[in-house]
Amino acid sequence: MTLEMMIEQVKELTLEERKALLHALIDTLTDEPYPKTHSIMELEGLGAEIWEGIDSDAYLKEMRDEWDRHP
Repeated sequence: MTLEMMIEQVKELTLEERKALLHALIDTLTDEPYPKTHSIMELEGLGAEIWEGIDSDAYLKEMRDEWDRHP
């Protein structure tokens, strides 16, 4: 069976079947069944040094004042 023939057969599958096929193909490319997922919590503290010494209340007031000046 050629690649073109396989692609034509895939077009006949339902969306869910195509998704399952895609996951199965990905599994053949990696050692793990699915790539490791990440949690948003891993970003906690990232970039904290940027905000050192900045008063958050004063910063928010400045931003809100700027928004009011630019409708």
